[in-house]
Parts: sequence; structure tokens; C-alpha cells
Amino acid sequence: MRLLLVGDIVGSPGRKALCEYLPRIKRAKRPDLIVVNGENAADGRGITRAIAGEFFGMGVDGITLGNHTWDKREIFDFIDDEPRIVRPANYPEGTPGQGYTHLRFSRGELVVISLMGRTFLSSLECPFRTADAILKSLKENVPVLVDFHAETTSEKQALAWYLDGRVSAVIGTHTHVQTADERILPGGTAYLTDVGMVGPYDGILGMDKDLIVKRFLTQLPVRFEVATGKVQLNAVLLDLDPATGMASDIRRIRIDDDHPWFD
Repeated sequence: MRLLLVGDIVGSPGRKALCEYLPRIKRAKRPDLIVVNGENAADGRGITRAIAGEFFGMGVDGITLGNHTWDKREIFDFIDDEPRIVRPANYPEGTPGQGYTHLRFSRGELVVISLMGRTFLSSLECPFRTADAILKSLKENVPVLVDFHAETTSEKQALAWYLDGRVSAVIGTHTHVQTADERILPGGTAYLTDVGMVGPYDGILGMDKDLIVKRFLTQLPVRFEVATGKVQLNAVLLDLDPATGMASDIRRIRIDDDHPWFD
């Protein structure tokens, strides 16, 4: 089983980059399933029904979210009706939407779990214990992808070691900068601290760099806006053993001015 996880898609530049590069990646790498993080897809914050439909129309199989899940109010109108979209599972019981889902394809299935870290983010339920509860409900050896939307490297590494041998992969999102620490842990779980983002190349985490610099210089409130211009795409490709659910390979994908498209 080959899985492509695409990093946080930021605003219209990110959506355009995905539209341009995803077909090429599909032809070159032939993933069985494609998952994207879409929590920044609408103007840099949140997601809409139309944008989710746009992603599914491109061949995306599942969408994960994060701390900007609720930034577009219309999400309350459709999140309960769309099982291919998952928000962090460690939100309190009764929160709209679902924290994990089963994605099926011709040769099997994949469980996608969304979790959010608690360091420097909202005080949600424990992601470690939430993962335990979900895994207890699943059948043995089913491949499981965990999108861990968290701020700190230590929390991401800790969850990966905690889940090693019990899930196929723990891949970090949220910080928008791709890390170079991909590995397969001893128990067979693939790990990457952050997959990176899809969107503006010359911004700061996808936002207009001048506005961000102004914020640091003045310490005054600034309305962030999605940057324009050149784009980048960051993703990770995972090969999973459908019999055991464990990873056999993990490879980063990075496309930008310094890393042009590969054949």
C-alpha cells in the first residue's frame, strides 16, 4: 500500500499548487490513497464545503484538520455529513465531526486519525490516551496513519515512540516547515516531525512576510494575509505492508525553486 500525505494547504496559492503538482505526483508515484491537511485552505484559516469538494475532485481521499478547524463557521453545516474529513479526535466528547475515519480502496483500507498536541495549543483531551482508546476499537493489523497537529518537536517524537509498533505512521503537521528527520522506528512505525506546507514559497509559514516582520518589530496586532508569488509543495510518501500495517519506506517530497519537479 502506498500512501501520500500532503502538508498543510495554505490559501488559494496552496490550492493552485496542489492542482498543478498532484496529478504529476500521482503519475510518477502511483499512491493508492491521498490524504491532505486542509485546515488552512480557506484564506489561510479553516476550510469550506466548496474547497473540500475541490480537493475530492482532484482525487484526494481524506482531509485532516487542526487548530483552525472551526475558523469558517460553515463547517458546522457539513462536517457531520462528510466522513472523509477528520478533525482532532481529542476534542471533547460531543464536538461535531469525527476524529478518525476508514478510507477504503480496491486492495484494502486505511484508518486515518487526527490528533492535536497540547503544548502551546488548546487544552484538549490527552492525545496519547485518545489514541489508545481509538486503537482498542480497531481490528488488528489494519494500517493506521496518525496526523499529529502539534507545535513542539518533543511532543511529536513522544507520541511516535508511544505508538511505535501500533500504528503505521505518525506524521507531524502544523509548523509548516518540512523537517529532515524521516525514519522508521524499531517497531515499524514511520515518523516525520513535520511534513511541511503547500502554498507561498517566499512568505513566512505561508503568510505575507512583511506583515509578520512588522508584528515582530512593533509587537502590535497585525492582520495576517496569505502571501502571493511563487509556490511550494511538501508531502511525504509512505509504503505500508497491508498484512502487518507497518511501514517499509518513507520518503519526503519537496517541490520549490530550489527543488524543482522530479521525473
